[in-house]
Amino acid sequence: MLIIAYLIIFIFVFMLGAVIGSFLNVLIYRLPRSLDFVKGFSFCPACEHRLYPKDLVPIFSYLVLRGKCRYCGVSISSRYMIVELLAGLSAFLSWTAFMPPVAFLANTIAAGAPDAAFPGNAALYAAVLACLITIAWIDHDTMEIPDSLSIAIAVCGSIAIFIGPDIGLSSRLIGIAVAAVPLFLIAFFIEGAFGFGDVKLMAAAGLFLGWQNTLVALFIGIVIGGVFGVILLATKKKSRKDHFAFGPSLCIGIAVAMFFGQNIIGLYMGTF
Repeated sequence: MLIIAYLIIFIFVFMLGAVIGSFLNVLIYRLPRSLDFVKGFSFCPACEHRLYPKDLVPIFSYLVLRGKCRYCGVSISSRYMIVELLAGLSAFLSWTAFMPPVAFLANTIAAGAPDAAFPGNAALYAAVLACLITIAWIDHDTMEIPDSLSIAIAVCGSIAIFIGPDIGLSSRLIGIAVAAVPLFLIAFFIEGAFGFGDVKLMAAAGLFLGWQNTLVALFIGIVIGGVFGVILLATKKKSRKDHFAFGPSLCIGIAVAMFFGQNIIGLYMGTF
């Protein structure tokens, strides 16, 4: 019976995250277009027909409709389902990292919080991951990172000072500068190397992660961005003069550092 209860909780947490993912899809579409994401109804981007609750059930509506609009039959991007799946997985990972019956996993995957079995920590992690998902997609589409999303991560970092994982205030303050300052200097002196949205993102992430995990996030982001850039050049989808969004790579680096940062640091230190 206990296993069934845990399973129900996990499914509920995942579906709650998927519902949040549905809202993230709204943000991804509307923020770059300066549309109101609070008022108004959801609509099909192709025919602009209003979507009803039966059309908006996370993941299942996409599968039932076979990836097409119920009203005009135009194909719907699989991105909508992917975002919902990612948001559901983010909520699940955040919950299992901090809450019973698997709160002990915090010893190995939660950044510096071995005894932080508290719903507030899970909520903070899920909120930051939701922001990262939204930033990654918007930056991929527009080459811009909305300041509002970086501010949201910074707010989570401010809250984490009081209820989050045990990362010292000094570490968080240093974290603001340790990645943001180098990126700022590169962006300032080398045109097109980085965007100032990347700088703001890493500053906000530094407040949440602390300086050690921020360096891990930056390193992973640079490696992933470099590999992605090489692939784009090799496939001739980009030339050496073209720019590509670096935000998604940084978002992946931040997410990995959130859960595995201390383990990566320990592995690195143990190697030398």
